[in-house]
Amino acid sequence: MEETNFDNFDVQEKLPNATPAIILGVLSIICCLCYGFGAILGGIGLFLTNRDIKTYNGNPNRYSNLSNVKTGKVLCIIGIVLGLLWLALVIWMISYFGIEAMQDKALMQEKMRELLGE
Repeated sequence: MEETNFDNFDVQEKLPNATPAIILGVLSIICCLCYGFGAILGGIGLFLTNRDIKTYNGNPNRYSNLSNVKTGKVLCIIGIVLGLLWLALVIWMISYFGIEAMQDKALMQEKMRELLGE
């Protein structure tokens, strides 16, 4: 009977937070217009991806889906940037036009005409 050495078979595991990071990255892009909520989701996803990258760097032969983690990281960064840009635009609009103008359509049109020089 022939002996088989099963120690030579390397079974690679998947990194635990790769799929949640991709989901959070996509959701952060979708929710980037929700007053900073997309940036929060992207931040959570970025935290998870950094944790997985540290886990991968500790034992690279054990894990197989680093590309999914990198994809999730890129999506999270895009979501954070878009969310923060939108939040900055909203803050600028409130500071420039005022809350009253943003709630009244006619006053907002008047302020926009002033801004455009018409």
